[in-house]
Amino acid sequence: MCLPREPLELLTIASEVLDGARDRFVEGLGAPSAVRKGPADFATAVDLELERLISEELEHRTGIEVHGEEFGGPEMSVGDVWILDPIDGTYNYSAGLPMAGMLLALLRDGDPVLGLTWLPLTGERYEAARGGPVLRNGIALPPLQTGALADVMVAFGAFNIDSHGRIPGQYRFDLLGELSRTSSRIRMHGSTGVDLAYTAAGILGGAVVFGHHPWDNAAGVALVRAAGGVVTDLRGAPWQVGSRSLLAAAPGVHGELLDILDSLGDPENRSEGGPQR
Repeated sequence: MCLPREPLELLTIASEVLDGARDRFVEGLGAPSAVRKGPADFATAVDLELERLISEELEHRTGIEVHGEEFGGPEMSVGDVWILDPIDGTYNYSAGLPMAGMLLALLRDGDPVLGLTWLPLTGERYEAARGGPVLRNGIALPPLQTGALADVMVAFGAFNIDSHGRIPGQYRFDLLGELSRTSSRIRMHGSTGVDLAYTAAGILGGAVVFGHHPWDNAAGVALVRAAGGVVTDLRGAPWQVGSRSLLAAAPGVHGELLDILDSLGDPENRSEGGPQR
């Protein structure tokens, strides 16, 4: 059997595979926690079922291995690898909130060349190959235009002021305050996939993502780049598969967001009392 390797052919197959999993995703809405992964993180039985289903079909039809959130997989920085989050926004999904979806990207030597974000509960399908355009439900979206932070909505990642993790809660609190001085239109959806797809579509002007997991970020990175947006980490370095955070936005907006981030110092080398100069 001759297996496909061209990005557009692979994009078509990936779309068909996610379409095939859509009904099960919808049926499983409200599934309870089945696997506890951390103090505020869990997976449902539907996560596990969908990852197996999608991975097996993708590998069978393309010959490319899958690295999934729940079961892992091959090294992500070498060769062609699918990277899959079967349910992004698991807490939303388990609670019955429709801000949740399936995220799939094709990494080629660590670079996202295809991105797919399926939001079955809102009836939206976002997909793109490198170079664009971004398609929403099969219709090409216009490229992102240069914007201003004061005029747009910005998605903000997970927030807990008492967190003492890699990017501490006090830093997030300070950032939220500084952002609000320029834009009062800050949104918290609880789904990185939603935030980045809506940024690529121009619904949001940008998204601040504190998480570093590639299965959360890679599909959206591909979408935002295909739309003509700018994607870096929170310090302004170009996003790569090993990046520890993510900042995605339309041209112009990204620069304003980065200026605010720079004013607060390095989020991973900062005392709880304030920025390190």
